[in-house]
Amino acid sequence: MVKNKRIDILVIGSGPGGYAAAFRAADLGRKVMLVDKDPTLGGVCLNRGCIPSKTLLHIAKVLEEAESLKKMGVTFSKPKIDIDSVRDWKNKVVSQLSNGIGQMAKTRKVETVQAEATFLSDTEVELKTDLKKETITFDHCIIAAGSSSSVIPGIPFENENVLTSKTALDLKKIPNSLLVIGGGYIGLEMGTVFSALGASVSVAEFLPNLLPGADPDLVKPLARKLKKEFNQILLSTKITKVEESSTGGLSVSMERDGKENIETYDQVLVSVGRRPNTNKMGVNTTGIKVDKQGFISVDKYQKTTVDNIYAIGDIVGNPMLAHKATHEGKVAAEVICGLPAAFDAKAIPAVIFTDPEIAWVGLTETEAKEKSISYEKGEFPWAASGKSLALGRNEGRTKILFDKETKRTIGVGIVGPNAGDLISEGALAIEMGADAEDISLTVHPHPTLGETFANAAEVFEGTVTDLYIPKKTS
Repeated sequence: MVKNKRIDILVIGSGPGGYAAAFRAADLGRKVMLVDKDPTLGGVCLNRGCIPSKTLLHIAKVLEEAESLKKMGVTFSKPKIDIDSVRDWKNKVVSQLSNGIGQMAKTRKVETVQAEATFLSDTEVELKTDLKKETITFDHCIIAAGSSSSVIPGIPFENENVLTSKTALDLKKIPNSLLVIGGGYIGLEMGTVFSALGASVSVAEFLPNLLPGADPDLVKPLARKLKKEFNQILLSTKITKVEESSTGGLSVSMERDGKENIETYDQVLVSVGRRPNTNKMGVNTTGIKVDKQGFISVDKYQKTTVDNIYAIGDIVGNPMLAHKATHEGKVAAEVICGLPAAFDAKAIPAVIFTDPEIAWVGLTETEAKEKSISYEKGEFPWAASGKSLALGRNEGRTKILFDKETKRTIGVGIVGPNAGDLISEGALAIEMGADAEDISLTVHPHPTLGETFANAAEVFEGTVTDLYIPKKTS
């Protein structure tokens, strides 16, 4: 074992938060080592999450849009899907971005190491590779080790037909039938991809609704569309057993409405959430406080209960989103370097990249009702949007929640094509304290989907001209 190499700032995990922290610290003149157990930089998001899934979702969207042109008078022949070429394209996108991160690390003189990192104390970690073990002493450490897919006990994950969000992206084959266990965003996004590529997809969700974190009125247009595209959507359904079928594939036992049913599928995708990667890092050898769910406790400076150790991203708790991790990583790096930084975002946007997309930021209506928070709402249906109708899509809507007293924006929800791009305006409105009048008097270009944001504020203000809303009588 090599003993006691000393590092100024050690960053464990090279995902969006980890490399952002490493690069920001390096830009501020510090000596940084970036450690990751994987051979390529970028973490789960880039290598087996956000980027490859969105690459495949783009293909799925184009396939669907081509099919939808039939009602506009344009017909294409049935597309031929070369799954190997699709996989190669996805891998090329991932490789290009990962190589770019590696090049930026070299340019910034950030030392990158592929190794398993395990804490030995509040100032030491052991880095383990296939060839050696090395002890590193650090002055400061930023933990950005991320999360992993949650598992359901009793499911045979050793079977190649039982997929996780990671193995599903390998696209080894497109099954005739696929059961997605879990109706959250990962399950629905991957279900959309497999359905577009030719699989008959079913979804089983334990709770009574899809996408439990989103407002029901935003989920409704998506659920209506997926009911047509998927074979089945089974809500309030508990999976009790998955085992190999005698005829091939997988036999799945499920409980619904007090009755047990058995169905056979070629493949099963388990997508029931994620858990923080604290269980194998040796944090018990340090003074770091970890809660019952395995999340590391941090303050607004991303500092743990150990003064020289910081933590960011999925490993510190929800929401488990790459853009949250990136901002936290920059905060941790800047605090270590003596800058007056803190994580004080008023709102963090969330996006479901299905079609239609669902996005929200700030307070949701569901939260407002649960917490008895008073609010008022402006809502604009996309059926009155010229751009939406030109796209052949009228199911979308934009809604803005305003504080009842100040009229400031406290929440935004959007469902429809490109909702993920549009939600940034809502995040900015919340951060800047924009009220309804600020938004309605901001000139938006026409015809665009973005102008529905101003239209929603106009509905609230009572100044909208693209809809007729009868005046309320006192």
